[in-house]
Amino acid sequence: MKEATGRSLKWQLIRRLLILQSLILFLVLGIMFFRGDLFAFRSMDRTIEALRHAVQRDAAGTLQLRDTPELMALRSAEPALWFIIRDTQGMQISEGPVPAIFNRISEVLPGIGQARFGSTVDRAAMDRPEARMRTVYTPAGEMQILTGTEGRAPLTMVALGLLLVFLKIGLPIMIVIVLGILVATPLVVRGAVAGIAKAEEQAALIDIGQRGVRLETEGTPPEIASLIRAVNEALSRLDDGCERHQRFLADAAHELRTPIAILGIRIAALPPTPERLQLIADVARLTTLTEQLLDIERLGRDIADFKPVSLLELGKRVVSDMAPLAFPAGYALDLIHQGPDSLVQGDEAALGRALASLIQNAIDHGGGRGTINVHIAPGIMEVCDDGPGIPPLERDRIFEPFYRLKPRSRGTGLGLHLVRQIAELHGGNVRAGASRTGGARLTINLTSAGLTISSAKAG
Repeated sequence: MKEATGRSLKWQLIRRLLILQSLILFLVLGIMFFRGDLFAFRSMDRTIEALRHAVQRDAAGTLQLRDTPELMALRSAEPALWFIIRDTQGMQISEGPVPAIFNRISEVLPGIGQARFGSTVDRAAMDRPEARMRTVYTPAGEMQILTGTEGRAPLTMVALGLLLVFLKIGLPIMIVIVLGILVATPLVVRGAVAGIAKAEEQAALIDIGQRGVRLETEGTPPEIASLIRAVNEALSRLDDGCERHQRFLADAAHELRTPIAILGIRIAALPPTPERLQLIADVARLTTLTEQLLDIERLGRDIADFKPVSLLELGKRVVSDMAPLAFPAGYALDLIHQGPDSLVQGDEAALGRALASLIQNAIDHGGGRGTINVHIAPGIMEVCDDGPGIPPLERDRIFEPFYRLKPRSRGTGLGLHLVRQIAELHGGNVRAGASRTGGARLTINLTSAGLTISSAKAG
């Protein structure tokens, strides 16, 4: 199943910051544009441009204005339009209510390229009229135009101005913002989540066999610390539930021991029949299962009390105990020892029941024929049979609780699961494979977890 994950925190922040900063930037630029801080919607220069294209001379060389669409629109929109147009020879035309202060400026300032009059920060002079003078070139020659009337910008000019503001101001600022966010956001995110690195390492080490583990919140932001505290509370509830579960299993196993023992005594007193042998095997399976449940509960508490265990002596005892069950079921039972005797640190009773469970599994699923071989090597206990074997796809699943290769097969489906738990509590593992004859091979490996293993001479 594909793991469902959210988007990276870094890219979420980058995307949201870009959207937010862009909206703020364009909002500020829009307000400034439509207030006229970045674009002049009314300007004397536009009046001068309208007059410039309308100036002409008649046949006698006299200055006059032709009624261009631009000039007609200006006169219609600005009833108080005034201007003075003067050529280099001193000929001029004027129109509208020219303020008296500007009547003779053109005469006394000939040849001025451009000038602005009346603009001042002096509060006492704020009421004086303003005017704009520019020297322009027209079809009628060089003209000096003076006006104080502001013309409105057409929509095409407004759109062009808006585009220029974006290209010259908005776009450069946006590029700087994007680069700043791309560089700064990863640094900010890395610094913000640096405090949870230790909690992440602790979480990776949490295992079902550990209790009381809690994640540290030191150095984490308050928002993340609250999440870690919630996780710690969940871990606490899981610890409590697991503790209650184990107490229940231990109590149930203790309660089962007495009735199972009584049942075994009563079955032993029955006449020797095939049914009696089958009942004896079933009681032995129940006894092993009950003892394994007690082993799991006990080993979880007393793992520090492990002692050296001889796997060879353990194998001899278990094979001797299981022989009365294997022979009547149609099997030969053989113990094969390789190398020196191996001493491992562990619980002898639990390891013995794990090996007995593997032999019981071979009895149940070995097909009722052939030899069950028990191999003992340094740190290894292995049981092989001549039965149909375990399909490769099922070799990991058989150790799951309540899993059976066949729906109607005998047993509870817990035996191999408990064997795996006993092996893991000893720092080892159990694996399934194929024997040389094609049957099942189940191996308990106690060498891979760094147990204290020593050699001793076999007695």
